[in-house]
Amino acid sequence: MTANIQKPEIRKDYIQDKYVIIAPRRGKRPHDFEQIVSKVSREKKCVFCPENVEKDLIIRKYHGQGKNWSLLTLKNKFPAVTLDNSEAYGTQEVIIETPDHAIELENLPESQIKELFDVYAERTYEISKIDKIEYILIFKNDGGKAGQSIAHAHSQVFATAFLPPHLIDKSQKTQKYKLENGTCVYCDVIEKERKGPRFVFEDKNVIAFTPYASIHNYEIWIMPKRHLDNITVLTSAERMSFAKTLKKILLKVAELGLPYNYYFHQVINDEDQHLYMKITPRGSIWAGVEIGSGVIINSVSPEDAAEFYRE
Repeated sequence: MTANIQKPEIRKDYIQDKYVIIAPRRGKRPHDFEQIVSKVSREKKCVFCPENVEKDLIIRKYHGQGKNWSLLTLKNKFPAVTLDNSEAYGTQEVIIETPDHAIELENLPESQIKELFDVYAERTYEISKIDKIEYILIFKNDGGKAGQSIAHAHSQVFATAFLPPHLIDKSQKTQKYKLENGTCVYCDVIEKERKGPRFVFEDKNVIAFTPYASIHNYEIWIMPKRHLDNITVLTSAERMSFAKTLKKILLKVAELGLPYNYYFHQVINDEDQHLYMKITPRGSIWAGVEIGSGVIINSVSPEDAAEFYRE
């Protein structure tokens, strides 16, 4: 299943007009400047530890199997969008993934990671009922280079009335593909990738693979095999499959020592979209080519990345 890429290749996204140059040898070029690893804040008083959480920010406590909360949802204290601002309308929430400051998400038991997916679904459902909300993004920043500012394990929900243009473009192209082929483009991608060199893992509910035109080193996607458009319609078994697969992947990312982001895009009332989770380790810095041209150079081929995840 190995496909070693020797020469640089220009690749196009499955559906959108986005291009990447896969150039593995670029990773071997010399550097005169040390790559500085940005560190997250580790204050003595962590605002996400149970004893320090501001009570007026709490939305809901989730108690799991014990007496104390296992997960906690909060209003974002410093939101970019709010429901009382028509110029930047929306809402933001924080989900604290564990009361224990020292535990990372990948080290939590599968049952608690599954509970996190349950909370993602609940918050998606509740926020989708808010008037004018068109888009819900669930995401996690882990590590300073990935945008994490507080070390305590947490993820976030960002919802707005504004639909990002690249998702409008994606929706239009997905609909066009369906009209021309009678199928969902991502359902077809699943069938193609499960037989190829970028395949990583599957069970009866989900599949994980590295995308053909990945823009990040070691980028990997998790997709439900069933066509569905948002996390609320995942069954309990499908959420557990997501939890188990995510844990496996994040343990491998931890071996790399890289910060990462993961995220779900969810467009309200777009049943043609196929829900999936992107995990993007942040091992490279975009420079002049990427910033100037918009074409990304990826120094780790998705085939090599898939081989790493399968090990």
